[in-house]
Amino acid sequence: MPSSSRSYVRTLVGFLLAGIFLYLAFRDVPLEELWVTLLQVKVGWLGVFLLIAGVSHLVRAWRWKYLLSHLKANVSVHRLFSAVMIGYMMNNLLPRAGEIARAYVVGKLEGISKSSALGTIVVERILDLVSFFFILCAVLFLYPSGLDALFADVARFRPLFLGGSVLSIVFLVYLFLKSESLIGVLKRLRGVLPHRIKDRYEHLLDAFAAGFRVVGTRRNVGMIILTSIGIWICYVLTFYVSFFAFETIASSDVGLGGAVVLLTFSTAAFILPAPGGFGTYHSFLTYALVQLYRVDAPTALSYSVATHEMGFVLIVIVGVTYFLKDHLKISEFRGDLKEPG
Repeated sequence: MPSSSRSYVRTLVGFLLAGIFLYLAFRDVPLEELWVTLLQVKVGWLGVFLLIAGVSHLVRAWRWKYLLSHLKANVSVHRLFSAVMIGYMMNNLLPRAGEIARAYVVGKLEGISKSSALGTIVVERILDLVSFFFILCAVLFLYPSGLDALFADVARFRPLFLGGSVLSIVFLVYLFLKSESLIGVLKRLRGVLPHRIKDRYEHLLDAFAAGFRVVGTRRNVGMIILTSIGIWICYVLTFYVSFFAFETIASSDVGLGGAVVLLTFSTAAFILPAPGGFGTYHSFLTYALVQLYRVDAPTALSYSVATHEMGFVLIVIVGVTYFLKDHLKISEFRGDLKEPG
């Protein structure tokens, strides 16, 4: 199948997926009840949510500066923030298009090889995964009550959470200090994989290796780790402060541990290829609030709608603003990333 046809199929599947999950999220909640619940939202707390969300995007741009420092010194954080927000905006339109958009924008604005910029985004994904696991373990170690709905005696898991958080930090440091050794270990694992996935594994491993070759610096490892953790702290706080916008949730025992659990559900929702997480986010978070924390369905769906749509609008407004300011065209993103690294 031609690549253009595959792209159309993926886009169609993404929108179908969004439609299915939107139906699942809204089917049992009367729109009148949803509207009444939304009218009772304390808007000030959603303003705090937007502020923290904006800071998380800024910290991501700040971290990117360190990841790109080997390619170009003193990259403008403002331009990186522009690229990040445009990338997020593109992801809201077409799943997985944001990474290419980000690489294109920073390449155009800062004169950096687009393929090299894309390599640093591969490294970002790895850092996000490991730092998310650190935050998950650390917060659940401090606030294990977030899992009370899942386990009768959650306290017995606290040593595991502590161990997970420590191992995450050790692994983050190891990624930068010994990435060549890690890649060597991963290459040896290729021999035990089923033949049908070896090519895909090889491709991912090459992207992983190329990404760390692009970053190629160890002097900024401390700031890269701190900013990586800072991004996920901001994400947890966006969920947590939003609880206070809904009296029913604020008066429950969801707490900071529950915010981490919701972040986990949200992360899973955005992995699926629905544009902007539409439907998947609403369905996953509503399910978690109702089934795990016994929040009533209208309030749970209202929380999902308010947090998703506020974040979506923030990204679209800021992304479009920078898109127009930087005189970009969507047709430009169709250009390839074939220039030499």
